[in-house]
Amino acid sequence: MLLNHGLHLAYCTNVHPGEDWAQTFDSLERYTLRVKQQLGCTGAYAIGLRLSDQASRDLAEPATLLEFQRWLERHDCYVFTINGFPFGRFHGTRVKERVYLPDWADPQRLDYTSRLFDLLAQLVPPHIEGSVSTLPGSFKEFVRTREHEQVIRDNLWRCVVHVARTCQRTGRRLQLGLEPEPLGAFENSVETARFFDQLRDEHPRDDRLHEHLGVNYDTCHFAVEFEEPQDALSRLQENGIRLSKVHISNALKLRPTPAALEQLAAFADDVYLHQVLVRQEDGSLARFKDLDLALGSRLAATLSPMTEWRVHFHIPLHSKPWGEFDTTADHILGLLKLLQAEPNLCHQLEMETYTWAVLPEQLQTRDVSEQIVAEYNWTLDQLAEYGLAERTG
Repeated sequence: MLLNHGLHLAYCTNVHPGEDWAQTFDSLERYTLRVKQQLGCTGAYAIGLRLSDQASRDLAEPATLLEFQRWLERHDCYVFTINGFPFGRFHGTRVKERVYLPDWADPQRLDYTSRLFDLLAQLVPPHIEGSVSTLPGSFKEFVRTREHEQVIRDNLWRCVVHVARTCQRTGRRLQLGLEPEPLGAFENSVETARFFDQLRDEHPRDDRLHEHLGVNYDTCHFAVEFEEPQDALSRLQENGIRLSKVHISNALKLRPTPAALEQLAAFADDVYLHQVLVRQEDGSLARFKDLDLALGSRLAATLSPMTEWRVHFHIPLHSKPWGEFDTTADHILGLLKLLQAEPNLCHQLEMETYTWAVLPEQLQTRDVSEQIVAEYNWTLDQLAEYGLAERTG
């Protein structure tokens, strides 16, 4: 939906299963239209589309794409962004670190992402910028050689060239957004700036990098890294890195009391990777690949009250502190405050809570459509507080 200052807000449909186009389209009809109706949205309704590789191949069929374009027009919906991070199946199976595969060293990732831009150029309205979000190159433990790093940068550059040509051919404005994530090949603002510097050194004075490559700023990810919005955003701006999109998402934070760690075990699951960062008494950060590893570590046995844990688990945006847990919603509000001061920083906002099916039972108090509506209401209320949206009633 269109907000103040030309901002667009959607929820990411990666919360719904959709491993081919038939399943993806069924979710749009079953859930997305219901959410639109429950919100009472009278204007054009934005969709944050998630397409797997197979779904993108299906949708690329001319007749299928035309049918979807007509469906969007009929229901007064539009697409401004595509989530191109998960390549394959994303629900109901062990995903974990495989969500990073194929990484950007694999030509399959380049072909898939280029196809997403070909589709987006035909879906995004001509007056709206479009974006595709993707992984931060790879997962750290997968990158073992400088040659691997070089191939990642080379393929990303090939994608930038493809995006630039697509924009020239179609007249659309499109950008690829790299999404820093804990234990990704680059995971925080310092490592992200270093990665962009390497690309610029290899392609000096080429404006296509700035025009068509940016960062998908996920508030959960940066909060888990213990970065403050002002610091992270300032570093990106100082290094000439644009925000292609903001993922509005929420993480867990807690002090490691025995009760807290006992309750935290309920968030461990066999589907997604839940990286954990622990700020220790001396201010240093300890990183764990997954929640079970953190819970089995010496830090879990030490239980220092001066440490703080942050867990990469996308919990509902409207979650309030409960029991032994708090949330990183303060990071979201900090970023909205920065957007209030400078709305042109980014025009694309996408709520991304994809963990509905693996939430502990006490957080599954409503069906997924009602949960998404609650997230909209929370987000719109916060946006209104900062003058970024209007709320009536």
